Amino acid sequence: MCAKKVTQQPPKDVGTTGHSWDGIQELNNPLPRWWIWTFYLTIVFSVGYTIAYPAWPMITRATQGVIGSNQRLNVAADIQRWDDKNAGIREKLVAADVNAIPTDPALRDFAVNAGRAVFNTNCIQCHMREGQGNKAGGYPTLSDNDWLFGGTMDAIVTTITHGVRNDTDPDARNVGLVMPAWSHADAPVQLTGEQISQVVNYVLNVSGQTSDAALATAGAQIFADNCVACHGEKAEGNRDMGSPNLTDAIWMYGGDGATLTATISGGRAGAMPAWGGRLSPADIRSVATYVHALGGGE
Repeated sequence: MCAKKVTQQPPKDVGTTGHSWDGIQELNNPLPRWWIWTFYLTIVFSVGYTIAYPAWPMITRATQGVIGSNQRLNVAADIQRWDDKNAGIREKLVAADVNAIPTDPALRDFAVNAGRAVFNTNCIQCHMREGQGNKAGGYPTLSDNDWLFGGTMDAIVTTITHGVRNDTDPDARNVGLVMPAWSHADAPVQLTGEQISQVVNYVLNVSGQTSDAALATAGAQIFADNCVACHGEKAEGNRDMGSPNLTDAIWMYGGDGATLTATISGGRAGAMPAWGGRLSPADIRSVATYVHALGGGE
């Protein structure tokens, strides 16, 4: 098999840039004329564009352009146009009994789609895109049937409107009510490390996890003395107080021994803002319907 002979083509009669590396010279080939003219045309176009349209940012606003185009006003006009088209069904949504919205196909379809937009704008930062929650921040799952304050439409609307444990709405859920830090001196009863370990094992036991039987037995009495007021005698929680059920496998912050120890020792005081002053009544009902439809609505 013979190798093909490669014949080196002589360079064109062009100058060089004067650069040379390892005997290889850089030729000074001119750019194609069509490319040069295209480049000049882009410069002319950009100058014309900045004169005609808003372009250069200034201290308070961008240059407006001679044709008077304003993208912000255009977007606002589009939003207003769709708001006007949806005004009728939004009024019907506000006037309807909230518990009847999921049973009305027209209202439900509109509310779910509108609520998804509201949720994606305001809620996914904490509750995540599909409402699965975030244990790292203690943000509850919205797609299951385990609700701190109830999963009916009425309950969801109330929670969204007033929020939870915030300092802006006097009607917020659990104003002034927090999970105490039981290891601190200002707790109702300061628990020792051993006592906290006993309560942790009791909670592990009632939630069906592996635990130390002797510690769990001792922890049952401590739980009965200090925790039943919120979590109930059977540790099944209390929706009126937003106290979580400790007997299931659903946890806001996690249910392993280390996380339970941190929760009991340091307490928890998560909050949710009140959306009543930020969202319209129609938006609140829409996002409530969307949350209710995620799979856990009652």
